[in-house]
Amino acid sequence: MNILTQKAGLKQFLDKLRAEGKTIGFVPTMGALHAGHISLINIAQQQCDVVVCSIFVNPTQFNDKKDLERYPRTLEKDTELLVKANCDFLFYPEIEEMYPEEDKRTFDFGFLDKTLDGAFRPGHFNGVGQIVSKLFDAVEPDKAFFGEKDFQQVLVIKEMVSQLNYKLEIVSCPILREKDGLAMSSRNTLLNEAERTAASLIPILMNAAKEDFVSGASTENIKLKLTAKINAEPLFKLDYFEIRNTSDLNEFDASTDKEAVILIAVFCGRIRLIDNLVVKTI
Repeated sequence: MNILTQKAGLKQFLDKLRAEGKTIGFVPTMGALHAGHISLINIAQQQCDVVVCSIFVNPTQFNDKKDLERYPRTLEKDTELLVKANCDFLFYPEIEEMYPEEDKRTFDFGFLDKTLDGAFRPGHFNGVGQIVSKLFDAVEPDKAFFGEKDFQQVLVIKEMVSQLNYKLEIVSCPILREKDGLAMSSRNTLLNEAERTAASLIPILMNAAKEDFVSGASTENIKLKLTAKINAEPLFKLDYFEIRNTSDLNEFDASTDKEAVILIAVFCGRIRLIDNLVVKTI
């Protein structure tokens, strides 16, 4: 596996491969890799000739400096996992490489940036737009692969691709889960034993909410029921729990929407965890 820290060197390698007719797949990450990330690498390998994985903890998408400081950084382990997965390139730039000067761009993502994580983490998705567009410019992939755990983020990135007229395909990949159902996340490693035990309740509550939704319970009653159970766990603090449509995250309308997505963001101790379940309604 080639490890590169500068855009110019990466471009030199990839331009040569493109000239040979190779297709480029790209998996952008913030490191602390786990099986969910590796599944993205595997899917990219199935669809593209060459796979690039980036590791960059992007400061502009953190509205909480303490969260940025806490974010796990495990480069040696990450590199071993990528080598084992036969990834072709690791792009690991320093902050100065991606932000030689302040990025003052602002994106208009409309409602997508004003609801759910957009409401609770102001500026987060603008930071996502900044770094993902920079990475797309550096890699120039044919396809980029993102996990569905960050459901709202995938929609934001698709909107950004449309706005900036990038000629690439965004591939949304299924959530991978731990044995107890908790969605795999780099943040899971930051949970202590008691918090990790409590976190296992999240997928249980989400699946119960899904069953209630499918059985015809009202959105209001489902929210009240889940919120009460979250509030009963001392280690939990709920940011949001919502049931929305899957196309633009507006309120779900049973008369017109074919799919719903159930979304949650909850603090377990100091660590913020998100999850979602997609439900076909027709």
